[in-house]
Formats: sequence, C-alpha cells, structure tokens
Amino acid sequence: MADSELSIAGYARVSTVDQTLDRQLTGIFDYAEQNFDTDRADVEIYRDKSTGTDVERSGYQQLVKDVDAGAVDVVVVYGVSRVARSIRDLSRTADRVRDANAELHVVSEGLTLRPGDDDPYQDALFQLLGVFAELEAKIKRKNVAEGIAARQANSDYHHGPAPLGFEKEDGRLIEAAAYDRVCTVLDTVVRGEMSKRQASKELDTSRRTVQRAIEDRSELYGL
Repeated sequence: MADSELSIAGYARVSTVDQTLDRQLTGIFDYAEQNFDTDRADVEIYRDKSTGTDVERSGYQQLVKDVDAGAVDVVVVYGVSRVARSIRDLSRTADRVRDANAELHVVSEGLTLRPGDDDPYQDALFQLLGVFAELEAKIKRKNVAEGIAARQANSDYHHGPAPLGFEKEDGRLIEAAAYDRVCTVLDTVVRGEMSKRQASKELDTSRRTVQRAIEDRSELYGL
C-alpha cells in the first residue's frame, strides 16, 4: 500500500484542561509528513484532556474502536507516556494496534511496532520505556509529596505566601487548580524551550517568582 493511501491517526493527551497539546501535535504532524509524505489535513487526530492515569478517555476509546474496525493503518503518538501511564495499558494498546494489522509509531523514542514483526529486542525496549515512564510518574508524585511535607514543616511556610501553583487551606499546602499547568510551563523552561520571561507571562506572575520556583522549590513541581 502506498503511503498516500494509508490512514494515519495521531493521538495526543495532556492531564489537565489547562495544558496545551501543541507540542505533541507538531511532533505528530512533522513525523507523518517526513515518514509518510502525508499532509497535516490528512492526519486524523484523537485527543484527550483529562486527569488520572487510566486510559478510559473518549479520544483514546474512539481511536481503539477505529483501529479495531480496520479504519486506521498507522497510529502515531509523541511519546510512550502520552498513550499510557502504566505497563498494562501500554501492552494493551500495542496488542490491539498490532492485532488489527496496524502500526504504532512513537515519535520521541523513535520506536515502531509493526504487525508480524518478530523482534524481541524491540518489544523489550518498548516495555522498558513504559516501565521508565510509569516509574518517572511515581517518583515525581513521591518527590512532590515529600517536598510539600518538608515545606509545611518549615517555619517560613507559615508566614509567607503559598508557592506558585499552590494554596493554603487550614494550615495545609494544597495544589491549586492551575498546578498542573504551572508544572508543565516550568518543565518547559528547564528543558530550554521557553524563557523565564515567557513563562512569567504564561503564568501571569513575575520572572523572579518563576526563577525561585525552579531554583529553590523544584521539588514541589517534580523538576
């Protein structure tokens, strides 16, 4: 089958409604264009903005239904952690795609799973990437929890304002509604993809606050 005849689907997910899908979508579109000579308009995008670590999301569910029905030849995701946050979910997704005689392409890891492939090393790498994605998520949650506990035990906490992305409630430090967005923006700054000035505008705060969050309070944001 010629590339032009392939039905290509992209899947993108973020964990909160405040986060943007732009980076993932750009990666998916560029990959499809470079590898399949496919225009952006010809890539069917399935997307989810939700919370939690499961895959019971409307965009994902519609994608696998279309894959099962044979309507999709190639599934492109930006990263392993975007399509699943657990090994079980990752394996289930890979099995369903390959059982439907479709391909799964993971852009950031440069990994491709094709039906009929018998490459134990690639399968093992795929599983290992899933392990690392799941472990990273757990470590970040643990570090944030420990950072919050340490912050509350510090006498300075009780006198100063709540850190960026947090609120104080009955003497406790709790995540504010924009917390996940704050984490995403700060992570983008740390990766060198956004300046502190841009981040301050994005988060409607000062450059100094952004710098302090990254340099002095990184444990609160899983950085």
